[in-house]
Amino acid sequence: MISLPPAFTERMQQLLGNESETFFQALVSESPTSIRLNPEKTANTDLPFSELLSRQVPWCSNGYYLKERPSFTSDPLLHGGAYYVQEASSMFLQVVLQQITGDTPLRVLDLCAAPGGKSTLLANNLPKDSLLVSNEVIKSRASILKENIIKWGHDHIVVTNSDPNRFTGMKGAFDMILVDAPCSGEGMFRKDEKAITEWSENNLRLCEERQKRILSDVWDALAPGGYLVYSTCTYNPGENEDILNWILTTFDASSVEIRHNFTAITPSPSPLHGYHFYPHKTSGEGLFMGVIQKNDGTPFTIKKEKRATPSPAVKLPADILPLLPDMTKYTPYIAGETLGILPKQHAEFIQYLSSKAGVIYKGCEIGECIKGKTKPAHSLALYHKLQQKHVTHQEVDLTTALQFLRKEDIRFEAPQGEWILITYKGIGLGWVKEVGNRVNNYYPKEWRIKNLIK
Repeated sequence: MISLPPAFTERMQQLLGNESETFFQALVSESPTSIRLNPEKTANTDLPFSELLSRQVPWCSNGYYLKERPSFTSDPLLHGGAYYVQEASSMFLQVVLQQITGDTPLRVLDLCAAPGGKSTLLANNLPKDSLLVSNEVIKSRASILKENIIKWGHDHIVVTNSDPNRFTGMKGAFDMILVDAPCSGEGMFRKDEKAITEWSENNLRLCEERQKRILSDVWDALAPGGYLVYSTCTYNPGENEDILNWILTTFDASSVEIRHNFTAITPSPSPLHGYHFYPHKTSGEGLFMGVIQKNDGTPFTIKKEKRATPSPAVKLPADILPLLPDMTKYTPYIAGETLGILPKQHAEFIQYLSSKAGVIYKGCEIGECIKGKTKPAHSLALYHKLQQKHVTHQEVDLTTALQFLRKEDIRFEAPQGEWILITYKGIGLGWVKEVGNRVNNYYPKEWRIKNLIK
């Protein structure tokens, strides 16, 4: 039985009235488990946990509830980026995107992106040829974000590790900015008792001030007519409706109505357009989301004096080219010893971005050139556009896949000296290489599974 702060209980009773008792009962019920599939990787494979799928998440075409929570760590498909374990309420972002985006490519900033749930959803649902900048200010969390983005396997994403104020000078650079704001976390009380112990009325005020600072820092980076998608995992009106109203009174902006048919979602009091997910009405945790459109601002331009020195043309080794998509649409790059590719139409912007923010991953890293031969990068194994027909690959069973993910030795007959892609149910997991009488496991040491129940 969870013990809720009295001030929180009193506020929710006032806010929900007759519904409050049902709400408090929901907080002591078991949290639903949901996953969201990566359609680029699961189109030709069996659905993970098909025996556990109970129903689709109503507002997300690739979201599914599970009948019970399995051991996700023990499933190689998770490590191969076939799906993401994501709380169902936050998948409402797909409905928002369907309404506010069209067919024109966009530049989008996910400002507070770790661990990567909303970024991976954006990656699948933005218009074709869009660019996503996925940012996290805390270095340790940015590393987790980078890992999840690499597993998802898309090449139109740049991961940055920067304070929001680093984007202030990028006036009008982004057509859409998602701010999943750090908040008091009341919507996670059911899942995280630490959120309860950290709750205080003083902390609510600190969160509100931090949210205003973050929004002030990035407002100029939003293009004229662009959309700010603001969300929290709290019920506190001071961090939700009050923040939206603050934006509307501080800047030249409008509240955007998101049309939907889900009666269980609770709207904010008119005329403001905000959307609450309460656990006694929707199957998920607490969430608030609202959309603001910017009415003024300056169109984005890259000024000549701001451009970095153009990088010399990079020629990729011949042995790697058959593994890559049509290179007429990509620009190769080299960073240190690492070779990678970027979408050609965004290469100049990414170079500009690199002068403003701390870029820690971009496009798809494909490998290193060593003595004229390419050592493939782990990210290439997870790349959904990897041309597997040109790769020597070894399909493995569950036991062998888990041995590989623990970075243990695995054994099979392999062509000597070749790089071999390990796949599980057709999903790439990483590389091995046959050297002499053994197969070297090149799974990243920092990613290996530890403490796995065998």
